[in-house]
Amino acid sequence: MHDIIEELEKKRAAARLGGGTKRIDAQHAKGKLTARERLELLLDEGSFEEWDMFVEHRCADFGMADNKIPGDGVVTGYGMINGRLVFVFSQDFTVFGGALSEAHAEKICKVMDQAMKVGAPVIGLNDSGGARIQEGVASLGGYADVFQRNVMASGVVPQISLIMGPCAGGAVYSPAMTDFIFMVKDSSYMFVTGPEVVKTVTHEEVTAEELGGASAHTTKSGVADLAFENDVEAIAMLRRFFNYLPLNNKEKPPVRMSGDAAERIDHSLDTLVPDNPNKPYDIKELIYKVVDDGDFFEIQREHAKNIVIGFARLDGQSVGIVANNPMVLAGCLDIKSSIKAARFVRFCDAFNIPVVTFVDVPGFMPGTAQEYGGIIKHGAKLLYAYAECTVPKVTVITRKAYGGAYDVMSSKHLRGDVNFAWPNAEIAVMGAKGAVEIIFREDKGDPAKLAAREAEYKARFANPFVAGSRGFIDDVIQPHETRKRICRSLAMLRDKKLDNPWRKHGNIPL
Repeated sequence: MHDIIEELEKKRAAARLGGGTKRIDAQHAKGKLTARERLELLLDEGSFEEWDMFVEHRCADFGMADNKIPGDGVVTGYGMINGRLVFVFSQDFTVFGGALSEAHAEKICKVMDQAMKVGAPVIGLNDSGGARIQEGVASLGGYADVFQRNVMASGVVPQISLIMGPCAGGAVYSPAMTDFIFMVKDSSYMFVTGPEVVKTVTHEEVTAEELGGASAHTTKSGVADLAFENDVEAIAMLRRFFNYLPLNNKEKPPVRMSGDAAERIDHSLDTLVPDNPNKPYDIKELIYKVVDDGDFFEIQREHAKNIVIGFARLDGQSVGIVANNPMVLAGCLDIKSSIKAARFVRFCDAFNIPVVTFVDVPGFMPGTAQEYGGIIKHGAKLLYAYAECTVPKVTVITRKAYGGAYDVMSSKHLRGDVNFAWPNAEIAVMGAKGAVEIIFREDKGDPAKLAAREAEYKARFANPFVAGSRGFIDDVIQPHETRKRICRSLAMLRDKKLDNPWRKHGNIPL
């Protein structure tokens, strides 16, 4: 028995060594941790249960029969993050460049299947050169098997991808179907075709970083949600992020109480919105002052900045925050912001996270670029997301809510549960100046008359009371009591039940 145990330990040591000390040193030299080091940081100490440590590839072509390493380039299993179950896979770049083989894919599929059975999230730490070329179509089949599980798990258990190295070709589609993608600056990149292929086909000269680096995907494309400075920061922030999420779609998110009283008021909010309706202010100031302990985990903060999304807690309860930001494009809704917010609202709805919406929106962005780009369909995505959403929805209109954008931003008409407005809120088809110029075209040559008409329009419509008189606004509240009123609303809505009609699935305007 002693000999067998000794042999087992030798095999375990070989598996833990991955591609060997030389390749581990090379990984460290790039400022990157190894697959196992990453899991040690991600999971609670001593909680990791590894599966399939001894799995090897079955390829005999191109000399691969004599080149087998236990584990085959991916470390899989389950563990705990702050005492809560999670399934993980961490690709090992020191073994065949982390390339995906049939056996490698089977390991990933096994933990994803188990995660679905027990109802726990899946976190993938991606660091792979792509498909293992020596295996040909078997490797491609492995990718497709993973993709199928990504789709089946969508909306059932949270899926998070942390890109910590290369992720190219077919490898990018699995992260793309997960709920959130985080990247590491200067060491991770994602693209369907690399710089060399781009140069050959389109004659563009571009580096890997410019084409698919963290900066490109967090600012331009919106593919990634956040980028971090290094592996350690990325993993630490992922642990923090995990605390906002439920384990699956049948659970509610964890409640984490703080010493921040739900009834707290903040008089500084009474002067947040400027007297001049055209002057911007930062909506994030409102968010930080309303949520528990000023703790707001913003998502996609560098992309489509005219809308703000992220997670926070109110009276200990996880909530998703969506807010127009007047500091950027006056808070208008455009293509990118509509897509950004719609996907976030749909995630919150899938996982029982209430949605709190702060509205200051003058409308949809005008112009040929927006119209030709499909603003009609893309704007409808946000409308669809809010209308389909059945979790508690609390909305606060802080200033402007004009036109169709008023409807879209979680209005009472889209089954908003509780809709508040601040006293200075303007709810109308459009701004007073534009409205008067249309209604009273005949007075265009008389500025004094137009000014009088504009003042009359403002007095009649540029306030929340017309909407309030129809029940579209539940109450007009003082800005300083915003936190208190939202917390009370969420407490009232805690056991809300609302079901959509049965259907296989809707046809969201993609």
